[in-house]
Amino acid sequence: MGSILLRDLDTDGVLRLTLNDPGKRNALSEAMLTALGDAVTQAGTDTAVRVIVLAANGPAFCAGHDLKEMTAGRQGPDRGRAYFTRVMTQCSGVMQAIVNCPKPVIAEVTGVATAAGCQLVASCDLAVAADTARFSTPGVHIGLFCSTPMVALSRNVAAKHAMEMLLTGDMVPAPRAAEMGLINQAVPVDDLHKTVMDMARKIASKSAMTLATGKRAFYAQRDMDLADAYAYASQVMVDNMLAHDAEEGIGAFIEKRAPRWQDS
Repeated sequence: MGSILLRDLDTDGVLRLTLNDPGKRNALSEAMLTALGDAVTQAGTDTAVRVIVLAANGPAFCAGHDLKEMTAGRQGPDRGRAYFTRVMTQCSGVMQAIVNCPKPVIAEVTGVATAAGCQLVASCDLAVAADTARFSTPGVHIGLFCSTPMVALSRNVAAKHAMEMLLTGDMVPAPRAAEMGLINQAVPVDDLHKTVMDMARKIASKSAMTLATGKRAFYAQRDMDLADAYAYASQVMVDNMLAHDAEEGIGAFIEKRAPRWQDS
């Protein structure tokens, strides 16, 4: 049996992490969560990696938690409380690792992304989907509210849209998901790979220091009040201005030449 997570790094610094368990609809089993969390963490410190693309093999992008595995975890006198706590903590840790990773992460979505799979898409910095892809948080259909997917979902779309998905469990077509802000765009499936890789390579050509600074600042300021956000962002700008790549980039712009990044 091959790896459930494939890793491919190209010469432009774009790392493709491909969920590769199509027989289980790329469910977030404990093994998949471990593999994905480790890969994202390692990529965050790998200077050869500039951008991460998260893709999947098979008809489903990700079906969320492995419900058969979760059901087996009910065994024991605590009816699975310790097991469920461990899995939810692990899954939440992977989602936060994506957000906290200094490298931009782009989801390339084909097929369906449901429950924690939808959470995975929402946790990525950018997302592009085939126009035939669909998204849902369907826990209500089985008596299990998608509370952890709700965290990522509610930070990407308006409250009314998030609640509609969470309360109805309905499938949302990719064009509608783009309108809602869950994904950046929906494109024909034949154009998906090229669209994502063009975006990834464009971002990879920028200073890694600048990208890391901006990603960290974006998520940090988002939950601050206005005055605190401006005070924080102003200090980030000051520190950024004093960095080599900002001096080099501004100089290159003035001199009308290509910048030579040192990623510092």
